[in-house]
Amino acid sequence: MKDRALVIIPTYNEAGNIRRMIDTLIGLKEQLDILVVDDGSPDGTAQIVSDLRVIYPGRIHLIKRGGKQGLGTAYIAGFKYGLEQGYEYLCEMDADFSHDPNDIPRLIKEVRSESADLAIGSRYCNGISIINWPLSRLILSYGANIYARSITGLPIFDTTAGFKCIHRSVIENISLDNIRSNGYAFQIELHFRAWKAGFKLKEVSIIFREREEGVSKMSKKIVREAMWRVWALKVRSIFGAL
Repeated sequence: MKDRALVIIPTYNEAGNIRRMIDTLIGLKEQLDILVVDDGSPDGTAQIVSDLRVIYPGRIHLIKRGGKQGLGTAYIAGFKYGLEQGYEYLCEMDADFSHDPNDIPRLIKEVRSESADLAIGSRYCNGISIINWPLSRLILSYGANIYARSITGLPIFDTTAGFKCIHRSVIENISLDNIRSNGYAFQIELHFRAWKAGFKLKEVSIIFREREEGVSKMSKKIVREAMWRVWALKVRSIFGAL
């Protein structure tokens, strides 16, 4: 798997998106594999992925979990799988086309060229690059990033970005088992731990589009977790307890 990339996609009820997403990723010139981590989707998402594994042998991988266990644990499971299988580059993205799969090669290129250890597909590093979000959600997201950045000191604009490429050395050195965040705070914690470990973070401007199929997983619980988790990270870093 030397120099190969694995794209990790957590799913819950993404039957309306996952086939087209996988077809699009496989069609890219960049040679990459795909790992879907499905949390027991009742809409048959995992079965669609299983069927595609026959069409694309050796390129599609699937972890089926029993019920909704959260975004953070899904990515941790995916990272561990990627390390075990020897992938050099580990990518995160959503299944719903809010992240453009055609941007994946740009993110991988930044890490492969050693311009970054962690390349972040950013909605905010070049103004605001979001399409079709209601104003209320845009204000919430933008404000949350200002809040997280001011407390943690992270040198990036999009602290909650879930679209990225990470060199395996980052994952090997940030103690996955110590990560406690499970919603969008997971992204803040991942960025923070990588930065504090001395790795180079770089934002790459992308255009983020609201999903066309399926339902957003955002909730008040996720927002609350992000609000208090940044303080926990800050305090733990002060005392060297990350």
